[in-house]
Amino acid sequence: MPSAATARKTLSSSCYTADLTAVLIEGTVGDALNRAATSYGNRIALIDGQPDRASRRRWTFRELAAEAEKVARALLTHFRPGEHVAIWGSNSPEWVLVEFGAALAGLVLVTVNPAYLEHELAHVLKQSRARGIIVQDEYRGRRLGDVLSGVMHDLPECGTVVHLSSWRDFLSNASGGALPHVSPDDIAQIQYTSGTTGFPKGVCLTHRGLSNNGRLFAEILGADAGDIWINPMPLFHTAGCGLATLGALQTGGTQVLPPEYHPAHMLDLFEQEKGSIMLCVPTMLIRMLEEQEIHPRALSSWRLVALGGAPVSPELVRRAESVANVDVTIGYGQTEASPYLTHTLPRDQHAGWQESVGKPLPHTEVKIVDPATGEILPIGGSGEICGRGYGIMTGYFDAPDATRATIDDEGWLHSGDIGSMDEQGYCRVLGRLKDMIIRGGENIYPREVENVLITHPAIADVAVVGMPDDAWGETVAACIRLYDPKASRPTDLEAFCRKHLAGYKVPRRWHFLESFPQTASGKVQKFALRDLLLNEAAGD
Repeated sequence: MPSAATARKTLSSSCYTADLTAVLIEGTVGDALNRAATSYGNRIALIDGQPDRASRRRWTFRELAAEAEKVARALLTHFRPGEHVAIWGSNSPEWVLVEFGAALAGLVLVTVNPAYLEHELAHVLKQSRARGIIVQDEYRGRRLGDVLSGVMHDLPECGTVVHLSSWRDFLSNASGGALPHVSPDDIAQIQYTSGTTGFPKGVCLTHRGLSNNGRLFAEILGADAGDIWINPMPLFHTAGCGLATLGALQTGGTQVLPPEYHPAHMLDLFEQEKGSIMLCVPTMLIRMLEEQEIHPRALSSWRLVALGGAPVSPELVRRAESVANVDVTIGYGQTEASPYLTHTLPRDQHAGWQESVGKPLPHTEVKIVDPATGEILPIGGSGEICGRGYGIMTGYFDAPDATRATIDDEGWLHSGDIGSMDEQGYCRVLGRLKDMIIRGGENIYPREVENVLITHPAIADVAVVGMPDDAWGETVAACIRLYDPKASRPTDLEAFCRKHLAGYKVPRRWHFLESFPQTASGKVQKFALRDLLLNEAAGD
């Protein structure tokens, strides 16, 4: 069992000092790839998870490392070590090869959401000072090359465009000579925050942070060379290219990479490729469980699902165990932490683990502080979650004021999330500081209300937000997605809530939606949801 399970004394305050018993490797992402090639050789490292089984390309660890070196040499014909190179495309093996190739070449990879519109793309390329971009031809019917052409006149620094459709030509121009020296402290990637609370900023992540976080995460799961990882997470996010890709790589597992997330296809991949592990956000798992109940697959190989990126209700944990017969783990972090700070253990024995996000990963400190004073709170007190350790970003690119507002002088990352910690260091997340609802002077945490509503048999998903109220300052609004959108809307929801919640926490407004505004990684955008409700109210 990994070191995070190591027993320690009961905490006297909400501050967990780092567990240093696990190994922290001083290496780069490229070093991790080369170690894996040496250790696992001819085992399968990567499978192109196309729906057509005959189209599924496969790479051994040794082949993956060799082709990544070709990519590095091809990149170095266009760019110098240390320059910023963007990649704009959906999940593909070539994306992974660019990730590893850029790492070997000492380039900083700027990851770009393929759903970005023209102005969003222009902002990221300009703000990151990208010297070039690797682009997919088409994404969901949009010709990305045409979109890129529309902004290039405003990007004089971005002089090189490589189209993935010309991949073989690109590799044929690979240069010779030695690859550059790359340090664990060097920036490996600039990842733009997903935008759940506003416009994204560029998060600078080091080789040390990304590689160790992925490996320690996989070790927490008990992953090994026999595991088949089905990875639906977008590669432009730390969960996809970091936790899953680097976690599977460093524990000898096989990564199956579908081009897009579709519940039915995900289940098909588990059945056909004998998948055993998946990392995903709760909304993805909810859809897969709904699909499994309608069209069951043989899922005996699936042993574990790791959830994160959004609140996880205890009801979803129970449902996953019942419908898919899988163990569930829960993690917490943010892009700025590479990304994970805490995680539960498989078959965790800690009482109430289903309502927590576990305790800190090795070499990571976490504390809960009063947002106003910065003082560490007593056990069980609710305050801001702060983290410190190897994975914390060096800062937001070219945004010193934003960096200072997020990382204090002692190196603590202030998450903006409200949480608490128990005597064993297990943390709970109650919501965003900005999402907390204050009704008549009472603090209401949306997650508490969501955890009650999700247990209602008619409700498939729920999001709770605060809305302006003349009398109380704010009121609680619940947005509901039903299992059957054509069914009659339940009329017992207020009474149902009153059985489990104090009266002031019960929603006063109810909205039924077929879908919620989400980021590409499946997180509900509560600011967009609130705007939607405000616009509806204005039209009444």
